[in-house]
Amino acid sequence: MNKISEIKKTKWYLWLGNKYVIFMLLFLTWMFFFDANNYFFHKELSDDIKALEENKTFYKKEIEKDKAFIKKMKDSSEMERYAREKYYLKKENEDIYIIEHQDSVK
Repeated sequence: MNKISEIKKTKWYLWLGNKYVIFMLLFLTWMFFFDANNYFFHKELSDDIKALEENKTFYKKEIEKDKAFIKKMKDSSEMERYAREKYYLKKENEDIYIIEHQDSVK
């Protein structure tokens, strides 16, 4: 019995034995792990927000590239040059020769 009374007088037992401390520890454990809005749920949402913000910056850059391309294509000579290079279009009575280098042929 003497050993138990000595343990009850220690500082950590008095502190952890307090009903308010016990309640606070149980409450924090519940909120951190078991609640519907727990830490892990918030971390997952934060990661999703970060990924969406990265997508947002990527798509803003792509929109700027597309706007510059559209502005460039408003000129008819640029549009013709692009169609000739990309889609191998040609004018009437015109021959097109596609030259492939030895290292580009499979």
